[in-house]
Amino acid sequence: MRDLLESDDPDAAEAVELFVYHVGKHVAALASALQGLDALVFTAGIGENASVVRERVCRRLEWLGVRLDPEANRRAGPRLSTEDSPVSAWAIPTDEELMIALHVRDCLRPAGGSPSPRPVFNLGDSHVAAA
Repeated sequence: MRDLLESDDPDAAEAVELFVYHVGKHVAALASALQGLDALVFTAGIGENASVVRERVCRRLEWLGVRLDPEANRRAGPRLSTEDSPVSAWAIPTDEELMIALHVRDCLRPAGGSPSPRPVFNLGDSHVAAA
């Protein structure tokens, strides 16, 4: 994504716009299936590092109630939305290797063993446990 965003090639710009379109389309489908949306969380490489992509995705989802705070987005959050946004938006760093290791450990644990503790992220008034 970084290379696409830095490129002057019109095809690169089109690829970014297509990516943003598909993210928006899938979030909207999930919002419909869930009958609403409480929060939108950006994570991993693109979600943590591509403020332009976060901004474009949030702009596409304004109709769902996402109100982006441009300064918070430039800082990469953690909260990206305005305080009065009906749908909060967040940028949450992830440790993908840790999550893979926890899932592998759980798969290798004998039946009936206790599950691994899950990391919990503090999002102001809310807490979100990792999957």
